Amino acid sequence: MTRAPGPDSNAQTSGSIEHLKSGTVLAFDYGERRIGVAVGEMQLGIAHPLQTIDAAANEPRFARIAELIEEWRPALLVVGLPLALDGTEHRLSDLARKFSQRLHGRSGLEVRLVDERLTSVEAQRAARESGLDGREAKKHLDSLAAKVILEAFFEDNAIA
Repeated sequence: MTRAPGPDSNAQTSGSIEHLKSGTVLAFDYGERRIGVAVGEMQLGIAHPLQTIDAAANEPRFARIAELIEEWRPALLVVGLPLALDGTEHRLSDLARKFSQRLHGRSGLEVRLVDERLTSVEAQRAARESGLDGREAKKHLDSLAAKVILEAFFEDNAIA
């Protein structure tokens, strides 16, 4: 998938990820109601949808994220940054940035932002290709979008 140039790091850390040649990565597709989660391994560059956290309040969201971090012990976290098609930021971009800052503050882990333009379209295509439709597809779209975000991160940061 070809990605438009966009932010690939956040305020906590910028620059190369050469220090992370391997390790688990958790990715998040932030939404005001649901957060899709995917997991992958840096060295393999393969991502898998994990789950969708369905909660509007922050405490249950971050409690579940803390459990996932404890379970998977990631070396890095990735958050999709929603942008308009022309690359400009909007209200949800600000919310995703705040979410990434909270992730960093609560976990102490490095967090990277990845341009997530068109990930929903890609996730819908992936759901159709896997035979999911209707309600069943909707249940998995957020975690599939997180998977697409993580794949884009791996593609942009391939370790040679």
